Amino acid sequence: MRARPWRALSRRIRRAERGADMIATELRTTHLRLVPARAEHLRAELAGGETFSELLRAQVPPSWPPGQYDEDAQRYFLGCLESAGQTGTGWYGWYAVRPADGLAPCTLVACGGYFGPPTGEGVVEIGYSVCPEWQRRGYATEIASALAAHACRSPGVTTVIAHTDIDNPGSVAVLERAGFVRVGVGPEPDTIRFEYDPMGL
Repeated sequence: MRARPWRALSRRIRRAERGADMIATELRTTHLRLVPARAEHLRAELAGGETFSELLRAQVPPSWPPGQYDEDAQRYFLGCLESAGQTGTGWYGWYAVRPADGLAPCTLVACGGYFGPPTGEGVVEIGYSVCPEWQRRGYATEIASALAAHACRSPGVTTVIAHTDIDNPGSVAVLERAGFVRVGVGPEPDTIRFEYDPMGL
């Protein structure tokens, strides 16, 4: 997904408030366990060490964090969660954990999430990043599809959107497989806006 300007984004997206509660429970996809980030996760993630791994009950790979999910993004989400309190859980980051099998132990392989609770028009935006060594396995599609469907079950949500670069065919394909359709240009140069359309699956 396209890098997000976290400081500018924080001025554009309102914080979670009453009436915008997310059902913040773990989600299961075909191959992943999705864990909603809490403030304690972000604090442990930023601090380093074993606590983060222990909270997720999974190994954290050396390649973590993936993509544009960098320290600025982590601090942004931590600030959002601390400001919103318990009602913010589920409206920001989610961790994607691959259960143990014969190939690898239980491992953190990706992250995804929302850029905040629904706007006044009911719009929610999703994003995702997958660790390089775990890409091209369908995990991004599973994450995008699960998060979009989960948001649609939440009060106050009418539209789920995502943005990606025009010259990123991999991300375009992920969104299309996850049930998103192109609806126009994005807010930044050379980006495309997608909307979730579950009837198109």
